Amino acid sequence: MGTARGRWVMGESAAPGAAPQEEAALDRVLAEVAGITGSHAAGVFLLVPHAQALRLAVVTGLSAGAVRPWSRLALATPAPVSVVAREGHPVWVHGHDELARRFPRTAFALPYRVAMYVVPLRTGTTVSGVLQLLWPDTRPDRLAPDERAAVTRAADRMSGLLTRAAARGRPLRPGAVPRVLAPDPPPPVPPAEAQAAAELTERLNEGVLALDLEGRVTFLNSRAAELLGRDKRQLMHTRLWESLPWLIDPAYEDPYLAALFSRLPTDFTALRPPDDWLSFRLYPDTTGISIRLRTAPAPAGNRLPPTTPSGTAPTRAGALYHLLYIASSLTEAVGVRDVAASVTEQIMPVLGADGLSLLITDEGRFQDVASRGFPRDHKDFFRGLSLTVDTAGSRTVATGTPMFFSDVDAIRQAFPLVTPYTRMGAWAFLPLNASGRTIGCCVLAFALPRAFPPDERAALTSLAGMIAQALERARLYDTKSQVARTLQTALLPHSLPHVAGLRVAARYLPAASGMDIGGDFYDLIRLDGSGAAAAVIGDVQGHSVSAAALMGQIRTAVHTHASTGAAPDDVLTRINRLFSDFDTDLFTSCLYAQLDVPGHRALLASAGHLPALLRHPSGRTEILDVPPGLLLGVDVAADYRAAEVPMPPGSVLTLFTDGLIERPGTDLETALRELAGRLAAAPVGSLDDLADELLREAQRTSGGRDDIALLLVGPGQAPGG
Repeated sequence: MGTARGRWVMGESAAPGAAPQEEAALDRVLAEVAGITGSHAAGVFLLVPHAQALRLAVVTGLSAGAVRPWSRLALATPAPVSVVAREGHPVWVHGHDELARRFPRTAFALPYRVAMYVVPLRTGTTVSGVLQLLWPDTRPDRLAPDERAAVTRAADRMSGLLTRAAARGRPLRPGAVPRVLAPDPPPPVPPAEAQAAAELTERLNEGVLALDLEGRVTFLNSRAAELLGRDKRQLMHTRLWESLPWLIDPAYEDPYLAALFSRLPTDFTALRPPDDWLSFRLYPDTTGISIRLRTAPAPAGNRLPPTTPSGTAPTRAGALYHLLYIASSLTEAVGVRDVAASVTEQIMPVLGADGLSLLITDEGRFQDVASRGFPRDHKDFFRGLSLTVDTAGSRTVATGTPMFFSDVDAIRQAFPLVTPYTRMGAWAFLPLNASGRTIGCCVLAFALPRAFPPDERAALTSLAGMIAQALERARLYDTKSQVARTLQTALLPHSLPHVAGLRVAARYLPAASGMDIGGDFYDLIRLDGSGAAAAVIGDVQGHSVSAAALMGQIRTAVHTHASTGAAPDDVLTRINRLFSDFDTDLFTSCLYAQLDVPGHRALLASAGHLPALLRHPSGRTEILDVPPGLLLGVDVAADYRAAEVPMPPGSVLTLFTDGLIERPGTDLETALRELAGRLAAAPVGSLDDLADELLREAQRTSGGRDDIALLLVGPGQAPGG
C-alpha cells in the first residue's frame, strides 16, 4: 500500500513554543496514513494565529521547493484545503478534470494529474487545520472503505494531538517553512550488486540519470553525461534546469514537477545546441525520479526554443503557473494591509524574489507600504524619498514603464550614486499603473543575476498592473472604512452611566474586514429608583448605513420606553410595533434585562437574541433560559415574555452578540457551552479584565469575522474596591 515515511525530518524542527514530541507524533501519524493508503504525498496545514490563513506545517513525499508556492493559503481562498478548514467537512476530488470544474483557480495553479482527499483537524470542536493526501488520478474514482477509515483514524489521532497540545498551553503552530519528512531509504544493496548495476547502465546505448525529490542528480552513467555535453562531476548534485543553460526554461522543469506531483511517467524533448534533440522520459517513485535519455528526431517545424545566458538564475516552473492564481487572490484583499500581505506573503515567495518593496506616491514622495527581505538602510532610503531624486523607482513612476537590470553592473551603470542597488544580483522596477496614472512602484530584487526573459517581463508587468488596481481599490476602501467606523462609534454610547452597587464593563470590536457599518449595539440605562437599571444588547441585520440608522432609532426607542419603567416584555413589544413606522425590511435581535440591584434580581426578555450567561459567585456559569421571542420587525403583533433570574452579589450577567462565539465548524450550542466554560474558569477580578480576555479569545478563534458587542454587569463591589 506504499512506503512508510518519516525516518527523519528536514527543515525547521519546531515552531516557536511548540512541543517537539507532539510534532514528532504528528509526523509519525502523517507518514503512517500515507503508507497505509498508498498516498504518494501528504501534508498537514494548520491555521496561522491571528491571521485568516493556513500554512503547511509538515509534508511527506514532496520537496520543500516543490510545495513552496502552495505552502500558505488564505482561508477565504476557493481551494479544497481552505474550504475544508472553513466548512469543517471532507472534500474528495478525483483527477484534474474534476478539480478544474469545482476549484478552477486551484486547477490552474496545480495542473497535474492528481486525486486528493482533504479532511478537517480539530482542536476540541474547532477546526484548526486539515490533512491532505494525494494519489495519481489513475486510481479508482472513489476511496475504498478501508482507505477512508484509515484517513478518519489518522485525522482523529492528529486532532487529539492538537487538542492535548492546546490544553497544555503549547499549541502546535506551523513554522515559517514546512517540515519535510524524508523517505525511508531502500534496503541496502551489497557492493557487488551496486557495482554490477552501475556496469549495466554503462553498457546501455542511452543515458540513465537519477534525481532525488529535490530534483538534484544523484546518479548518471557516462552516456548521459555525453548526451548532455558535460562531465559527470559537473552534473552531480545539481538540477539540470539550473546547470544546463539550454534547459533553463519552465517548460523543461515542469515535467519534473508533473512527475513529482502525479507519480506518473512524463516526457519532453529539448534541443541541445546547436542541433541535437534529446528525449527525456521521467519515471517517478517515492524516493526520486529516474530519467531515460535518448537522441530524438527534430520535431515538426524545428522551431528553436529561446536560450538564456549562462550564469543567470532560471525562472521557476510553478511560478508562472501560479502567477494568475496569486494575482486572483488580490481580488480578495480588502484594505491596503491585505494587499501588502498578499504581495509579500504569497507573490514574493512564488517569484523567488529575495527582496520586495511596495511603494506608493504621496505628495511627491514615496511611501513604503510593504517591504521584505531588504536591510534597514534600503528601507530608510526609499521611505519618504522625493520623486525628484533620480532613481530607478522615480524614473519608473515618471515614465510608467518597467525597468529590468539583470546584474549589478547594469544597475550600477544606470544609477552609479544609488549604493543600495549594489547589494542584490538583479532588479525589477514595475510601475503600478491604475486608472490611467502611475500610483507607485513595485521593486523586486534577486540575490543572483537574472535574465528576465520576455515572457517573464510581460507576466511581471501584468502582475504589477493587478497589484496597482488592488491597491487603488484598497485605498478607497480604507478611506470609506475609516468614515464608517467613525460614524459607527458616534452611534454607540461614549460612556455608561454610574449605577449604585453595579459593576459594568462594555466592549465593542468591529469586524476585521468589511467597510460597511455593523448593526451591533449595547446600552446601559439608569432607571428611576435606587439601584435600578436596564442592560440592553442587540444586532441589526446586515452591515450598511441603513442598519446603522435603524440601530440609532432602536436605541432611542429603548431609552424612551425604558424610562417609563415598563417591564422588559412590554419594552420589546412596544419597540416591535414601532417597526411599522421605521420603513425598513431589516430585522433586529435584542435582549433586554431590567436590573434590580438592591433586590439582587433581574428580569430578562428576548427578541430572537442569543441567551445571556450568568456566572454565579461560586464560578458556576449557566446559559439562561429566557422565553424565545420573534426578531423585532418580523411580526408587529408579536408578544414577548420575561423571565426572572437571581443576581446575588458577586454574580456576572454576560450579554453579547454572535461575533463573540461564532467560529467555522462549530455549532451554536457548542460555542455557547464553551463560552460558559471560559466564564466559569476565569479568575475573579475586574469586569474590565474579564471583558478583555473574552475579546482576546474571540479574536484568536474567529479572526474578527463579525462585529462583537459585549456587556458585563454584576452587583457588588469589585474585589479590592
